[in-house]
Amino acid sequence: MLSALLLAALSTPAPAADVAQILRERLPALVAFYKELHAAPELSLHEEKSSARLADELRKLGYAVTEHVGGYGVVGVLENGPGRTLLVRCDMDALPVEEKTSLPYASHVKAQLDGKEVPVMHACGHDMHMSVWLGTAEVLARTKEQWKGKLILIAQPAEEKGVGAQAMLADKLFERFGKPDGCLALHVSPFFAAGTVALCPGYALANAESCDIVVHGRGSHGSMPHLSIDPIVIASKIVLGLQTIISREKDPRQPGVITVGSFHSGTKHNIIPDDAHLQLTIRSYDDKVHQALKDGIVRVSQAEAGAAGAPEPEVTFSEAIQSTYNDPVWCAHLQDVLGNAIGSRNVFESEPVMGAEDFGLFGRAGVPAVMFWLGAPARARLEEAKKSGEVLPGLHTQGFAPDPEPALEAGVLAMSAAVSDAFANGIPAQKK
Repeated sequence: MLSALLLAALSTPAPAADVAQILRERLPALVAFYKELHAAPELSLHEEKSSARLADELRKLGYAVTEHVGGYGVVGVLENGPGRTLLVRCDMDALPVEEKTSLPYASHVKAQLDGKEVPVMHACGHDMHMSVWLGTAEVLARTKEQWKGKLILIAQPAEEKGVGAQAMLADKLFERFGKPDGCLALHVSPFFAAGTVALCPGYALANAESCDIVVHGRGSHGSMPHLSIDPIVIASKIVLGLQTIISREKDPRQPGVITVGSFHSGTKHNIIPDDAHLQLTIRSYDDKVHQALKDGIVRVSQAEAGAAGAPEPEVTFSEAIQSTYNDPVWCAHLQDVLGNAIGSRNVFESEPVMGAEDFGLFGRAGVPAVMFWLGAPARARLEEAKKSGEVLPGLHTQGFAPDPEPALEAGVLAMSAAVSDAFANGIPAQKK
């Protein structure tokens, strides 16, 4: 029996019907491919087998394939006469998470990370991203008579570390393969049902950066605090002081978050230690707001240490990922395009989130870009959870499990439609 999405696509005029016919034929193989990827995840910077498999599949479809772009990055190019250049990106890496879904294709993979053996799981849905990407690659390769231009498909490594997009750009991605007129990507979401998609115009994902603060004091016996410079007290005052950056310095109309996720100091009840270590995450959308948050963290840390007569603390920033901005005009246009592909009732507008994704770098390189959300959980399961108040397993959790068939259907239909429309009609111009 055909799904509702495929029946809707088949009932629309060509070329949508042709896409649906191809997808109807290929969907079982795509589901099997997804399950294969899910059972064989690879950590960031170690995507050797995943990248090789994707490269091999693209070659079978007639793409000119280049491997090892920015590490394990794969670039497939399909030139189909004069026209626009479009880029579609997926990511490949998995996470050090132990899967507890009980699925028959669950991951049991172990890998080495920082000298320790860790479990590995596609807990962020990159297996679904790769599978939709491959399905879209096949649809567009088999419907070449319906579009003209140059299609660039990239499989990106190390998204979870926030370094993969930059590595591919630094390896002269645009110079070697052509600067695209537009970039597209998708990301699974636990908040929308499988079979649906959601668009977020403007800022969609945040700037994100880690910060480490090492407070230096002077240790002493717990019964003689007057002989110490207590780093725990100083660090505690820093934690509280950081909150005023958000509540009293940042414009309340501008989103921003400073979260202290880790506070480590000391070894025993009656020992005042020499040092304390704080680990923070910083989130924002606007770059100026982000820099102001960082400046405030340094100032508060130094001031609290100075007030206690302690040495200057060490404040270091790392793992910076810049915000993702969806071209608003293209987003508005895609609302109708995706609605025609999978049904308007299955297309939503979403709110921005404070998660981060390095796809935003392609847009910051001067190319209009849109990343849309692809619903992941089974529709009935999501509706049941909403009624009961249950929170379903989300991204980066042990129980995250997309419903493969409807998610793949919607993803391939939506992405193929977005690419085909952009080839035919171009990227809508930004209003001035």
